Amino acid sequence: MSVLKVVVLYGGKSTEHEVSVHSAQTVCQLLSAAKDKYQIYPIFISKEGHWFLQRQCGPQTPQDVPVTPVLRQDAQVAALDGSWAVKADVFFPVLHGTNCEDGTMQGFLETLDVPYVGCGVLASAMGMDKEISKLIAHEAGAPVLPYRVVSKFKPYNRAELEAWVKETGLPVFVKPVRLGSSVGVRKVKELAQLHEAISFALQFDTDVMIEKGVDHAREIFCALYGDETQVVSSACGELRTLAGEFFDYNAKYIVAGGCETKVPADIPAQTAQEMRQDSERIFRALRGSGLARVDFLMDKDGSYYFSEINTLPGMSQTSLFPQLFEASGENYSQILDRLIKLAQERHTRKAGLSLSR
Repeated sequence: MSVLKVVVLYGGKSTEHEVSVHSAQTVCQLLSAAKDKYQIYPIFISKEGHWFLQRQCGPQTPQDVPVTPVLRQDAQVAALDGSWAVKADVFFPVLHGTNCEDGTMQGFLETLDVPYVGCGVLASAMGMDKEISKLIAHEAGAPVLPYRVVSKFKPYNRAELEAWVKETGLPVFVKPVRLGSSVGVRKVKELAQLHEAISFALQFDTDVMIEKGVDHAREIFCALYGDETQVVSSACGELRTLAGEFFDYNAKYIVAGGCETKVPADIPAQTAQEMRQDSERIFRALRGSGLARVDFLMDKDGSYYFSEINTLPGMSQTSLFPQLFEASGENYSQILDRLIKLAQERHTRKAGLSLSR
């Protein structure tokens, strides 16, 4: 079997830049261990959008070689000084957040005409948009919470929104529509906090969602991989925050021991099965391929609601995606193998389409 040349992309112009680097270190480590299968090219993308080839995946160093994507028959990435170039077999974007998993990078990789791991342009864009993904989830039959959306460049009726919040009931959660890792999210327990929370969230996105809260909700997760022919879902897991009132960025990444993971989640078997089925339906409805993680909120009465889908979830050893599948008896390295194969298969199918009438 020939060794595949795999370009791993990480970092990026995103508030989740550091999370991406952490995820990529695990992916590079696991793929590099399979020397009979893969030759890895770690490419760091700075917050300014510049590309660098690294000797070892991690934060930027002075030894990194400046490179650039190119449209050449013999290469897709080349050093700026002309000293190096590679024609990769697969690109593996381990990128989170805006400009990374929202369809923009996927569209760029489509322009390069390369196989790449993960969802395509449409699924990535829809999955990143919390409003669009909730509309899709609702259409697919999954339960969703009531919400409203306000925009940065369109004045909203403050009194009307306040009336809706009063009718819906506090608390509500205010969150950027197109961000992950709980960046910019506030829990509003008093009406007086509402507009300040909206202003805060609008620092990170042009659109903000105000969603009915499930107070002290249990956060349940299900991981997926596959394509239109077959989708594999994991056991459900739960994250419990030990730092703050909900699973925010601080609890996820800043406070040591800010959360604890329980996989599988301590929920009824029937509920877990329904969540897995809803996850698969949402993934298919979004036309997903590659990998994803679907997040749910569970009320104290056992009812649950779709929260969001992450089409490029965290991929470090401590992230939910590998933990959920390892609890299901699957090997993480073998899942990475499958994701690379799925990328090649999708690219082959697309290459077989006619470009003329």
